[in-house]
Amino acid sequence: MNRANWFAVSPDGAKVIGGLHHYVLNDTNLPSTLVHLVFLRVSQINGCAHCIDIHTRDLIKEGVSVDKAVLVPVWHEAEYLFSEQERAALAWAEEVTLVSETHASDAAYAAAAAAFNERDLVDLTLTIAAMNAINRLGVSFRLKPRARA
Repeated sequence: MNRANWFAVSPDGAKVIGGLHHYVLNDTNLPSTLVHLVFLRVSQINGCAHCIDIHTRDLIKEGVSVDKAVLVPVWHEAEYLFSEQERAALAWAEEVTLVSETHASDAAYAAAAAAFNERDLVDLTLTIAAMNAINRLGVSFRLKPRARA
């Protein structure tokens, strides 16, 4: 079944979501590689094929090895590939994305706050929120990945 093209149906809504996406990529102090790692991990949790495809490609374009990119879903088992700040960001991304289960625990917050200053932690949380919103649109309206066989 074909679903609505949400960009075309609600261009003002797309502009709002796009503005948040632009902010986290361009107007924060977070490294772009870290933002794309978070975008990828959130998209994996939410099962958004379109976003998984895009952010894996973005990471590789930024020089992240294929080995590291494919191990993002199991970063706990490949910690040595990820910096301390990347591990903290991925853990917080999981915590916030699964907030209905985790309730953003005090322990998880403390761990994230140990790796980020207050402003960067807020911006990281905005990054997670942005990708969760985009994923919900991508999955709901079945955005196709660019990947080809």
